[in-house]
Amino acid sequence: MSSSKSKKKHRSRTQRYTSNVFAMFNQAQIQEFKEAFNMIDQNRDGYIDKDDLLDMMTSLGKDPSMEYLEKMISEAPGPINFTMFLTLFGEKLNGTDPEDVIKNAFACFDVNNSGFINEDYLRECLMTMGDRWSDDMVDDLFHGAPITGGMFDYVEFTRTLKHGSKDKEDDQVPSLPPEEQAFRPGSAS
Repeated sequence: MSSSKSKKKHRSRTQRYTSNVFAMFNQAQIQEFKEAFNMIDQNRDGYIDKDDLLDMMTSLGKDPSMEYLEKMISEAPGPINFTMFLTLFGEKLNGTDPEDVIKNAFACFDVNNSGFINEDYLRECLMTMGDRWSDDMVDDLFHGAPITGGMFDYVEFTRTLKHGSKDKEDDQVPSLPPEEQAFRPGSAS
């Protein structure tokens, strides 16, 4: 007699990220992230979604497009609960080499030790050495990079890479006009 096994329905589960993200930060940092998460999670459902981001950015005087918000949300591989929130910050903060390591890598191509590399020379090196870059990849690197007179300022580029743009208006999110900031339905005045 043959036995037949009944097929069980398998529920689809949300993929879990079990990295030890809490080990990346000390308790004070985790508490600060928790406070930030709670400020962003406007509807207090334990998840950050587009509506939460819209409410938070509007309260800061910004007027983000839905495209911009969707792009932000899509950076996470799943729903953004507190653990995912911490993971995203951990990747952003720890996802690159230290500043001096990046500067030293560029300095290998700076024969005059001036803090600048000829743009054409750097392009050629990136496209012909090691893991060869494509033209498009180099164009992406150079887009918005500090290049003056054909010279790539790698010191400033590294600073921007690690600390962000000096220009606060460079965030590409339009601000609300002052008259629209004064009163927002649903906000406590």
